[in-house]
Amino acid sequence: MARARISDDIGRAAISAALADAPSRDDTATAVRYLLQLLAERAEGNTVEIRVPPFGAVQAIEGPRHTRGTPPNVVEMNASTWLALATGRETWDDAMADGRVAASGQRADLRDYLPVTPARMDP
Repeated sequence: MARARISDDIGRAAISAALADAPSRDDTATAVRYLLQLLAERAEGNTVEIRVPPFGAVQAIEGPRHTRGTPPNVVEMNASTWLALATGRETWDDAMADGRVAASGQRADLRDYLPVTPARMDP
């Protein structure tokens, strides 16, 4: 069964709250999941698994489909790094250089897919 889609209004509100000084865990979780949802919608596919524990994970990007075991292409980071990358407040190269993103596999490079900030919202 597919996850319920987070609406744009709820997602945008959660992003704004999550980027505030003292976000709630719920706002952070919703913002992370919403931005993962946008990435999966814009980069449809099943080649790369993007993980932001403990809040969510999606498969995205066109290419060979992964179905069992550990995926060959995995990107993992914490919520604050994902929020910064997905909203354009941070660059992929800077996050990689600082070691805040763990990326394995030849397709595990998200720079062409970031930021994923929704329309009608400033990064």
